Amino acid sequence: MEQPGGRAPAPAALALLQDFANTADLEAGRDGLRTAADLAEFCAAHGLPGLRFEEGAVAECVRLREALRDVCQAHAGVDVPPASAAVLEEMLAGAALRLAIDAGGGARAVPAAGLAGLPALVAQLACGVLAAVADGTWPRLKACAAHSCRWVYYDRSPSGRSRWCTMSICGSRTKMRGYRARGGQTGG
Repeated sequence: MEQPGGRAPAPAALALLQDFANTADLEAGRDGLRTAADLAEFCAAHGLPGLRFEEGAVAECVRLREALRDVCQAHAGVDVPPASAAVLEEMLAGAALRLAIDAGGGARAVPAAGLAGLPALVAQLACGVLAAVADGTWPRLKACAAHSCRWVYYDRSPSGRSRWCTMSICGSRTKMRGYRARGGQTGG
């Protein structure tokens, strides 16, 4: 998906999660997960062909997406709401994984065989998180601190302390609101 402000997308391990979280564009009022067909199309476009979903799975995916956004926002210093933590615990409990060993002796988590629909998607997302935790990139996947945005981006700044998806839009708006709230002049 196109990243605001010219940001580069997240590393491969986090790309699925980033794109999944960004299926809702709050500022534009667009949601890419409104039907089971939308969800199946998203999965197919991300290398997960053949997954089929019941219409009820869409609401569950939206709950998952918003809980993942909350976790990404926590990477910028906001606590994960208890309700979001509960959603993640519930859904990740169904993410059956197995350990795969490659020819070079490397190990990685992969979805268990036989998963379909929502459990298969959740398992793929969980594998990405585990890989990102292992390589240290997980805390850099963040959600924009602007409540009207919450776009999930990968923080490539040297210090890893970025708070907005783009400083020129969300960061500037937030700083201007703070300036005005402190009684600053806006010109004119």
